[in-house]
Amino acid sequence: MSVVGVSGTRVLLGFIGLMFYVSQYGDRGFLFGPDSVLPWHEFTERVAANGSFSLYALSSSDAWFQVIFHLGIVAALMVMLGIGGRAGLAVHWIFLWSIYERQTVLLDGGDNLAYLVVLMLLLTRCYDRFSFPTGIGEKIVARLPGHVRAIGAPLHNIGVVGIALQVCLVYVVSGLYKVQGQMWQDGTALFYVLRVPEFSFPALSHFVYENDFLVFSGTYVTVLFLVYFPLGVLVPALRPWAAVMSIGFHLGIALLMGLTGFALTMVACDLVFLSRGLDEAISLAGRLLRRVRSHTDRGSAPGGSSPGGKDLSASPPAVERVG
Repeated sequence: MSVVGVSGTRVLLGFIGLMFYVSQYGDRGFLFGPDSVLPWHEFTERVAANGSFSLYALSSSDAWFQVIFHLGIVAALMVMLGIGGRAGLAVHWIFLWSIYERQTVLLDGGDNLAYLVVLMLLLTRCYDRFSFPTGIGEKIVARLPGHVRAIGAPLHNIGVVGIALQVCLVYVVSGLYKVQGQMWQDGTALFYVLRVPEFSFPALSHFVYENDFLVFSGTYVTVLFLVYFPLGVLVPALRPWAAVMSIGFHLGIALLMGLTGFALTMVACDLVFLSRGLDEAISLAGRLLRRVRSHTDRGSAPGGSSPGGKDLSASPPAVERVG
């Protein structure tokens, strides 16, 4: 399976984690600090009762809190830039889980999905693209026995399939819950959803919920899409279209309802279904760029000759085949 899609997923999830820290930075002490709205002793008792862990529970010192919070920012940034490999991704997950446990009331479905998908990404080759390789990982892999290196490809495929199944599960469960609701059955749910003040885009939401056709069609299309999305991704010819439709659907959620983190997390996961298309697009872009550079270099040579002295007017330059 292609590595482009999961590499894009890693970049976008790193960006989402970074934005979580940045968006809460000004209120970090109030939300996550030792003297936050959730007292530190209540937080540690809850963590112990749940059998969980959090780096923020190790000390009630404000200095410790500041260090852990800012290290979390650095870890998220490194994941986004592709620095640190799987070890850096594992560190990011630890910091992410720790801050999520510190203030669970801030979480939404996107956050819950993110820390599950990051674990699955650890199995994949998500640092093969869009990253700054240090060479350390390659040296470590080169020293491993051949039978150990051979399991890399199956693990990568298992990770990709795991992400795909998780996304399909989210869609199907969401769709089936909606089917049971009376407002989704009679086609009016979108009217009420877009009128919630906390989840609306003033001008655009108003335009949508006052149009009966948009409300009716949008309500039913949403349910049909969520329930039948897995069938679309099972058919290779329909998979890219299902992924593109899903990305458009969640970008609409981000715009109309302001659920940016959730929407971008879903978009990040949808990228695994576009791996082949992304591979082809990047390959084509690379070939076109090399072709443009070739023509530029030849055209800039004095007297119309190439750097090697060959007269370009004597024979036309070879055109690299694209496609």
